[in-house]
Amino acid sequence: MDQIQKTLLEEIAGLHEVPAGAYNIRANGKSVSRNTTANIDIVTKEDKQGIDIIIKPGTKKESVHIPVVLSQSGLTEMVYNDFYVGDDCDVTIIAGCGIHNGGDEMSKHDGIHSFFIGKNSHVRYVEKHYGSGDGKGKRIMNPETVVEVGENSFMEMETVQIRGVDSTKRRTSAALADGAKIVITERLMTHGSQNAESYFKVDLNGAGSSANLISRSVAKEDSTQLFFSEINGNNQCAGHSECDAIIMDNAKIGAVPKITANHLEAALIHEAAIGKIAGEQITKLMTLGLTEAEAEEQIVNGFLR
Repeated sequence: MDQIQKTLLEEIAGLHEVPAGAYNIRANGKSVSRNTTANIDIVTKEDKQGIDIIIKPGTKKESVHIPVVLSQSGLTEMVYNDFYVGDDCDVTIIAGCGIHNGGDEMSKHDGIHSFFIGKNSHVRYVEKHYGSGDGKGKRIMNPETVVEVGENSFMEMETVQIRGVDSTKRRTSAALADGAKIVITERLMTHGSQNAESYFKVDLNGAGSSANLISRSVAKEDSTQLFFSEINGNNQCAGHSECDAIIMDNAKIGAVPKITANHLEAALIHEAAIGKIAGEQITKLMTLGLTEAEAEEQIVNGFLR
């Protein structure tokens, strides 16, 4: 891999060297490096682009890295990755996509990640998106995540997009069985004329299931954002959706939370707040010696942390 690709890997997956455990690294449309373990197998799909990640029951304290990098201007791809997590597992999965576009053609990565999680398991899933390059070509990413959470299992999902992506449509849907839990945290920042749309849908089908959706976003300059969340309480359950956004310059932000109770014991809450940075916050930091721009940066970084 060249230095640009290595830099992308560091940004999206924190990788400075070959990771421990199972991994599949994809660069410019091809798998360039792969490792499996006794408990985690990675198999190339035969009918379409993508891989199957098979995690054996009882696998504990292991990780899987499946980052994607694109450094070739004009490259577009669609991949399908399926995760089969057995019962009684405790695993971390690090994904994400980085695009460096130094040319005039559009570069685009679309991906569908499907999770089938067994009973009594804990899955932590981290997905980061990052763009770089001074070319005129757009950097586009459209990730979709589909999750089935088994009985008494818990999925933590963290999605991060801080810079460099011109256009993204992020779709996440989840269905939860009895006693299952999911926590989804999104951190997002747009600038320039970038556009970002996030769609979340959770079906709380099981008794005692719960969901917590949290979005923190900042829109700068002429960028636009749309956040849509839908929680359906189909059993005795608890659901919470929260969207907090900072708007700056000439940006535009829309938040559309939706909750539907289809059961007497469904307890659902939604919250949404959009506003500018308070003037007194900036003034306080400026008294400590920061410029106005530095004060804004400190506030934004703290908000997205």
